[in-house]
Amino acid sequence: MTFVASDDIRAAFSAALSAMYRNEVPLYGDLLDIVASVNQAVLRADPALAADLEQHGALDRLAGERHGAIRVGTAEELSLMRRAFAVMGMQPVGYYDLAVAGVPVYSTAFRPIAPEALRRNPFRVFTSLLRLELIEDEALRETARTLLSSRRIFSQPAVKLVEQYEQQGGLTAAEAERFVAEVLETFRWHSEALVDAQTYQRLLASHRLVADVVSFRGPHINHLTPRTLDIDAAQAEMTRRGMAAKEEIEGPPPRRVPILLRQTSFRALQEHIRFQGQASGEGGTHTARFGEIEQRGLALTEKGRALYDALLNDARKDVGPQGATYPQRLRAAFAQFPDAHVELRREGLGFYHYALTSAGRRDAARSTTPGDMEALIERGWVSAEPLTYEDFLPVSAAGIFQSNLGRGEQGSYSAVTAQDAFEQALGAPVLNPFDLYRQMEQQSIDMVREKLRIA
Repeated sequence: MTFVASDDIRAAFSAALSAMYRNEVPLYGDLLDIVASVNQAVLRADPALAADLEQHGALDRLAGERHGAIRVGTAEELSLMRRAFAVMGMQPVGYYDLAVAGVPVYSTAFRPIAPEALRRNPFRVFTSLLRLELIEDEALRETARTLLSSRRIFSQPAVKLVEQYEQQGGLTAAEAERFVAEVLETFRWHSEALVDAQTYQRLLASHRLVADVVSFRGPHINHLTPRTLDIDAAQAEMTRRGMAAKEEIEGPPPRRVPILLRQTSFRALQEHIRFQGQASGEGGTHTARFGEIEQRGLALTEKGRALYDALLNDARKDVGPQGATYPQRLRAAFAQFPDAHVELRREGLGFYHYALTSAGRRDAARSTTPGDMEALIERGWVSAEPLTYEDFLPVSAAGIFQSNLGRGEQGSYSAVTAQDAFEQALGAPVLNPFDLYRQMEQQSIDMVREKLRIA
């Protein structure tokens, strides 16, 4: 029996999801057009970058790269989602607790983890689990629990195909095609609410995100995010086209060496819905789905991330020159963060992929080999390619969520980090992203040293 590679199932699902979402939210198609035109302009203006991306096989990845976001309501839903994503070669990476920012969820990101799998298709889904215990109204909390316990977000054929994958170790071409079609239905928008208008308003008063999770039959995809090479240009183009873009880009300020993740979005849409007990043509509106664009940069080490977090906190405190805007405070704070690859490497702030150059392969056997990686780079024997940050930032995620949930939301919840409870609901531990980047970097160093030893 011949099985389809998980990478190919993931690519097929990502493409199908993008097509479905573009049909449901036409403005997403406008975002894709903006990103494509901005990326083309950047590559025309920077032939060296274009050549570098092509050399490393990253141009095709850039065109198809996107991430999605969903919200589930129960541990059972989260666990089954983990099993479904495993069919696509996606593992839970990282733990994000957004409750401290006023969003009653904790989250992980399902994504591929192997370098080759990331090159082939880096599709990710940021997945959040509603924290029912944070709903203060006990009666409303029980109503939400009852509603969630009665729904089934995956079709029975989808569940059977997940079980089939687990039992036989893969899916045939026909099975994979059915799997993609069935799981796609889990992410589809449904305008018929599971609740009446009064219950919806009570859920909405608790938190807009609570209403979004509890009121519908499944975890509709609430955004798909293409990747741009210049998010500032993309933001300007969104504004030029009359989109209701965020005032500020989330994440670090513009830099010569992009780091981590920068994100922006247009405001969530008001979409017509029909409540239980209402006739056709009646109903209200619901605000949940929005458009987002991201720019990804260098993955930072623990040391680099600690410096990033400290500088971000400084910028978020309303200090500095009188009247300074947040972007101005952000740029001022990040003047302390090195902005050249050589400094970032020497100070241990970022992760890199090292490779032997043609000069290294040619000359290493004829002279003494330096032991230090930086000395090898200076000699021209080794190249250092920045590892792309594949994950998310909790402050940025909360900022995007809050900007699309409307004003007047609760500032924070009195909750502590609950990773153990999240992993219990997930049915597996989340992987540590720092460990994954460190392994990728170390494997490349070991490969360089092995080739030099042979030479």
